[in-house]
Amino acid sequence: MEKLRIVFMGTPDFAVGILDIIYQNNYEIVGVITAPDKPAGRGQKVSFSAVKEYALAKNLHLLQPTNLKATDFLDELRQLNANLQVVVAFRMLPEVVWKMPQLGTFNLHASLLPEYRGAAPINWAIINGETKTGVTTFFIDDKIDTGAIILSKETAIGTNESAGELHDRLMQLGSAAVIETLELIKTEKVTTTLQNSATEEKTAYKLNKENCKIDWTQPGNTIFNLIRGLSPYPTAWSYIKDSTAEWNVKFYEATFEAITHSKKAGTISTTKKVFIIYTTDGVLNVTSLQFPGKKKMQAHELLNGISFSENAVAY
Repeated sequence: MEKLRIVFMGTPDFAVGILDIIYQNNYEIVGVITAPDKPAGRGQKVSFSAVKEYALAKNLHLLQPTNLKATDFLDELRQLNANLQVVVAFRMLPEVVWKMPQLGTFNLHASLLPEYRGAAPINWAIINGETKTGVTTFFIDDKIDTGAIILSKETAIGTNESAGELHDRLMQLGSAAVIETLELIKTEKVTTTLQNSATEEKTAYKLNKENCKIDWTQPGNTIFNLIRGLSPYPTAWSYIKDSTAEWNVKFYEATFEAITHSKKAGTISTTKKVFIIYTTDGVLNVTSLQFPGKKKMQAHELLNGISFSENAVAY
C-alpha cells in the first residue's frame, strides 16, 4: 500500500472538477501546477485560471511556471517530494518532469484512446457525429496521448447533446476514472494496456477560426453536428448578408430537418419567430444565435428587432 503524495497539473474548468474530487477524497495534494496569469478581455485585466482559483480557495501549494524546463521550477518540483503526478488538460510535459515521480505521471483524456488524441476531443467527437465517447487514464510518455492505458470509461452521446453538456458529463465520468486509477496505484494493482495504433485513428485537432466556420454546401446533419460540437465554445460561425449589410454571426443551437426543396444552400427564410437556413438536403431551424455587438439570443428575440429580406443569405 503506497501513501500517495500528489502533484496535480491542469488549467481549465474541466480540470477543476477532477482536482476537487481528489481533494474531497482526502488524498494528499502537495502541489498544484497551472498556467501563468494572463490579461483577458477588453480591459486586459489579469485573469486567473480556473485551477488557480480553486487552489487558492483550498490553500493548496501553487506553482505557475512559464518554462517547464527552468532549473528553479524543477528544483521546487523536486522539493515537493511527490511520488505521483496527475495531469488533466495541461500542456505537453518535458521528460524531466513526467519521469520525476517514483510512481509515474498519469493523464486523464476526454476520449476513448487511441481515438481523438489532441487538443479538442469533446468537440470533435460530436462534430464527427460519434454516438459514443468516454474518458481514458494513461501513463504519460514522450508523445501526445500515446501512453499505456490504465483504464477507460464509455458513455453514449445524446442525439442533440452539445459540447458543453458532454463536457460536464465527462467531467463526472473522469472524476470516477481518476479516483479508480488512484486506488489501483495506491494498492499496487495497476495494470496497463499498450495503445493499438494499427487502425486509422481520428484526431482532435486544435480548433481555429477556419475549422469553426460553417460550410453551407455540406449536408445539413454535418452542419447541425458542427453547431452542437462547438457550442457554447468556441462556437460555429458564418457570414450573413442582406443587401448591403453583412454580419459575422455565431450559431449556438439549431435543429435539422431533411426535406426536398429548390432553394440554394444558405438561403435564409424568417418569420417573426422562426429563423431558417436552407441546406443542400433540408432546413436548419436556428434557435439560438449571436449577432455582432449583441448578446446571445433566442431566434424569436432577435427577430423582434431585426427583419430580413428574401435576398438574405448565409455563406
